Amino acid sequence: MRAQPLPSPTTLVKTLLLAFGLAFEFPGVAARIAMLGPSPPLLLYAGLYAGLVACLWGAAFIRSPLLRWGWAMVFALAAILVGSFQDATADAMSYDAFVTMIHSAGFADDALAQYGASIAWAAAGAFFLFIGVGLKPGARTRLPAAAAALAPLAGLAMLTILLFVRGGEGGRGLPNAWVGTAYSALAAFEATTQPSMTRQTVTIAHGPEPDRGDIVLIVDESIAGRYLDINDAAGVRSGLASPPPGIVVSNFGLAASIANCSFGSNLTLRYGGTRDAYHRINATMPSIFAYAKHAGFATIYIDAQRTGDAYQNGMDDAERRQIDRFVQFGDTPVVDRDMAAADALIAALGNDQREFILVNKMGAHFPVADKYPDSAHIFSPALPRDETAIVTETQLPENLYSGAESWRLYRNAYRNTVTWTVGGFFDRLFAGARLNGALIIYTSDHGQNLHERRDSGTTTHCSPSPASEEGTVPLVVIDTSARWETAAKRHVDASSHYRIFPTLLNAMGYDRAVVRRQYGRALDSDAPDPATFNSLFNARLGRKPIWVKVERASVARPPVGDYTARKSGAAPR
Repeated sequence: MRAQPLPSPTTLVKTLLLAFGLAFEFPGVAARIAMLGPSPPLLLYAGLYAGLVACLWGAAFIRSPLLRWGWAMVFALAAILVGSFQDATADAMSYDAFVTMIHSAGFADDALAQYGASIAWAAAGAFFLFIGVGLKPGARTRLPAAAAALAPLAGLAMLTILLFVRGGEGGRGLPNAWVGTAYSALAAFEATTQPSMTRQTVTIAHGPEPDRGDIVLIVDESIAGRYLDINDAAGVRSGLASPPPGIVVSNFGLAASIANCSFGSNLTLRYGGTRDAYHRINATMPSIFAYAKHAGFATIYIDAQRTGDAYQNGMDDAERRQIDRFVQFGDTPVVDRDMAAADALIAALGNDQREFILVNKMGAHFPVADKYPDSAHIFSPALPRDETAIVTETQLPENLYSGAESWRLYRNAYRNTVTWTVGGFFDRLFAGARLNGALIIYTSDHGQNLHERRDSGTTTHCSPSPASEEGTVPLVVIDTSARWETAAKRHVDASSHYRIFPTLLNAMGYDRAVVRRQYGRALDSDAPDPATFNSLFNARLGRKPIWVKVERASVARPPVGDYTARKSGAAPR
């Protein structure tokens, strides 16, 4: 009997490289096996995993170097994206999370700074896959050329169809290279098949021009509602608890954001999407800037996050054309951006023009170690500082997430940052602004999970299965009269972002009945609000949004034993 020839050394090397690359993903595979247990679904999972690995192996023997290295690059990039996300969140990446990450590409430098260790780990595994697929196969390869060329297409089709049928679910525990590639194929399919929708012009009737002053919406970044002194005795100084005479701060307490990620919340705050129809409204209805201009207001956008006229959170050229003044602070250090935003807002409030002003603050997005000056270093021990002061979200040590003590350091750095970017901002605003009857609504895009319960993962928001803290935000109305006090007391700890857009339109003089019919109830409505945020904002492929309730009892308190305060006047009261 004739002996079978041994595989070539190149074949063995390529196979080992692929095995090494896949071994980096073992925790996810083990978690999926444990989840399924001994059952028929486990056999189906094992068969699917084996089939995808076989297709990956087949792609490594494509004869064409250009095609082979092209697939190698696709697989490596997909493995880095999915692997780093899953390592950071300690959870599988869903299709919703994938779409959110694509929409949040402008924060890539932030993610690199915060999650450098997770990205490096994923990149190491991806490197083995990249070389394993791209390396030239040996001359004695027995896999037919046609089979090798079709292998990646078969794997992609198999997983993409499965994910499509299951509404984007089903990738948990499968090779990251295939999951990311299939998600990309699904996103491309949706983009090419989605019907084009024309954005409407303003059609709601507008009454007599209001005789009040400017209208301002301040959207902070990553502010946990319970970490402010107006919402918890263990919160830090917000500058809102004791406003100067003539200014009334009506506090709606802990409110629900639209989503637990920046993109969905900011986009919907600007377009007024409702819980029942946010996809349609955000895609087809006028922006808040369009409504303001139609009502006779000049429009100003103050962006303390991006520079160089860059857009974020779904803004495009059409929306930009509705903005009369587009203000960014490219020459201002990151630590001073919110103070610069306060100065710009003070100037706008005092220019004797009727304006609608939207402010996107720098706030407390991760990382937070260098977002406050030395003078605001009140809470210790905190994270090491001066790692970098260049990027929008500055660098943290790569060994940050090693346990409860590390999160204590993070929370104290966060407290210092919030004391500066919220407390310092409002101190500056109230000291210099002439409100002149202006209406100011203040909130944050989403909250923060600062791991007070010692839960797993390293993310603070945008989690696939978020705790209620991720959608818990402050919500206050600042005015020169007490007319919002009754509504604030009625809905304290029981309101949401969804009531802000109707409130702004009402203040601009639009027909209240039509506003309520199209966009829902305003902050001064007698009716209760569900107080829920959407943890599946990019619900698609037949899936429905997942609503998470915000209740004070379920929101973790800032741990009072975290710190020692440098001076008693700045400590939580």
